[in-house]
Amino acid sequence: MKTSSPVQIRCKGILFDMDGILISSLGSVERSWTAWAEMRGIDPAYACEITHGCRAIETVAKLRPDLDSEAELKIVEDLEIADNEGLRVLPGVLNLLAALPAHRWTVVTSATERLARIRMAAGGVPVPRRLITADQVIHGKPHPQPFLAGAALLGLDPADCVVIEDSSSGAQAGRAAGCTVVATTFSHSIDALDSAHYLVADLTAIAAQVLAADEGLLLTLTPLQSA
Repeated sequence: MKTSSPVQIRCKGILFDMDGILISSLGSVERSWTAWAEMRGIDPAYACEITHGCRAIETVAKLRPDLDSEAELKIVEDLEIADNEGLRVLPGVLNLLAALPAHRWTVVTSATERLARIRMAAGGVPVPRRLITADQVIHGKPHPQPFLAGAALLGLDPADCVVIEDSSSGAQAGRAAGCTVVATTFSHSIDALDSAHYLVADLTAIAAQVLAADEGLLLTLTPLQSA
């Protein structure tokens, strides 16, 4: 892949996914879901494949609809919380967040609030006072509800928000919500991210400038283009 010319986007707020955007906890996710799948007689590889970017409770319900989803969610959540091995903040994250006023961004994640707060704190990422998590929505990504809720949390129209995602379901959700979607190639192939407006390798490709008179943000990014 090579880069194209820089692009500038004016917006009023940014809605960040967590896993694969702010932090990487892929090892923990895969180990935890493998352990749960083996407990429940499910192919671990398949469980890990379908869970990324989706709420755990929906993954559990899909894999074992005969079980109590809430009870199984608690088991998976406890497994993930107990495993922070290899968790790390991703490139460009701290610099970008440092450039943003607190009221201009939040996190919209498929993790539960308990797990999200623990993971961000463990990764050394600033934890927003309010965020949108799996336990605050009825429909998870790829449904637009999480990002609609994130825009409302910032008091903004979704069209004034940029979504930063790494998963196919997240990119679809952001697009369906009416946001501008920037996706990284951290976890998914380019073909799976066709709902995104722009692709970048990671957050080092994005710079933010606060506009005068509280007019919002100007994002400058250098998108990837097909070779």
